[in-house]
Amino acid sequence: MKKTIGLLCLLAIVGCKEKQVEKEVSLEEKALKIHDEVITIDTHIDINVANFTDTVNYTQRLDNQVNLPKLKEGGVDVSWLIVYTGQGELNAEGYAKAKENALSKFDAIHKLCNEIAPDEIELAYNTEDVRRIVASGKKVAMIGVENAYPIGEDLSEFENYYNMGARYISLSHNGHSQFCDSNTGESDNVWLHNGLSELGKQAVAEMNRLGIMIDVSHPSAEAMKQMIALSKAPLIASHSSARALCDHSRNLDDEQLLMIKENGGVVQTVAFSAYLHTEKNEAHRDYTRNLNRQVADSLGVNWYERWQLSGLSEEERANYRKHYPTVVEIAKAKAAKDPNAPEGVSVADFVDHVDYMVDLIGIDHVGISSDFDGGGGIIGWADASETKNVTLELVKRGYTKEEIAKLWGENLLRVMDEVQKVAEASSNN
Repeated sequence: MKKTIGLLCLLAIVGCKEKQVEKEVSLEEKALKIHDEVITIDTHIDINVANFTDTVNYTQRLDNQVNLPKLKEGGVDVSWLIVYTGQGELNAEGYAKAKENALSKFDAIHKLCNEIAPDEIELAYNTEDVRRIVASGKKVAMIGVENAYPIGEDLSEFENYYNMGARYISLSHNGHSQFCDSNTGESDNVWLHNGLSELGKQAVAEMNRLGIMIDVSHPSAEAMKQMIALSKAPLIASHSSARALCDHSRNLDDEQLLMIKENGGVVQTVAFSAYLHTEKNEAHRDYTRNLNRQVADSLGVNWYERWQLSGLSEEERANYRKHYPTVVEIAKAKAAKDPNAPEGVSVADFVDHVDYMVDLIGIDHVGISSDFDGGGGIIGWADASETKNVTLELVKRGYTKEEIAKLWGENLLRVMDEVQKVAEASSNN
């Protein structure tokens, strides 16, 4: 009798374990199915023009975070490739240099779509293009402009940017531009315009007229408030998270989030460690830096931090790039075996911000972005190939397919359509 009871108990335990495994597998299968069926849009991916040549380009599995092989592996449908320009002097010489940089990035994106891989990726100009290209099986490229500084003081350049494919523009980056103050003014409380300049106010009207989404991820809080007050169309934050969870000037506080909800816009949660969890990020960053340096020293390789690279000679930079992957891989292997290694910022931390903003402003006003190749990347979503892990985490937290579709792209597409309607209405007046 005891043997029979024991056998029944054993069978019950095995049955429970089998059901648990079945549940876990079905959860992953559910996430993969949803991921394949919804349109996945990453609204912020930086580019390096060196990766858009005939010999080195996105058709190859490069060591950067985004390229076509990784986009396909991760199931990313739409990539907003960014025309980024760092802030420089507000004079004719600075504008000319910035314009040259911006045009080189526009050219690189067009070359990718028209010459390098036209059978694999196509540039979209509106939501109809997005849906058509996705349905064709190709990847979609879209263009966002991070910092309007290269436009100079000639507002007609906004239309030139629009004609080249720009569908969102941020009026500043790190540093005050001729259009508006940057969030970086918080560090020293020094402001140039106390929000928008007169030129910036005109730029808001011009972007409304053209159908360009206004991006508020980098401008100051006061500049953002003024943009919302002036704009006839919804705004976006292309790559920002919740300040209530991580007190960084690049994030949006509750007042700003609620203003975007009222405006009808969308906030694209960003997978940037420093904007998600300060303590985890700093502990993991310091640990990783020290470990990388130790590995480099053991290999007899000179090691530099990112901020030091601009001061190196071309030969030094080339040597650094050559050894970088080896050093990082060895360091990662060592960290994986170290029980005292600090926990890094993860997909769970990322979705914590999604949860917070959804609870505060609603599912219709939240989206997703990576900031890959511009500093983004977290544990579980280190590059585009791991994108499905974000969907899996959303499924684990109970988000439905409809809700996940909104987060991954439908909210952003809705805003694009509404911005275009405002432009069409203005052209009819």
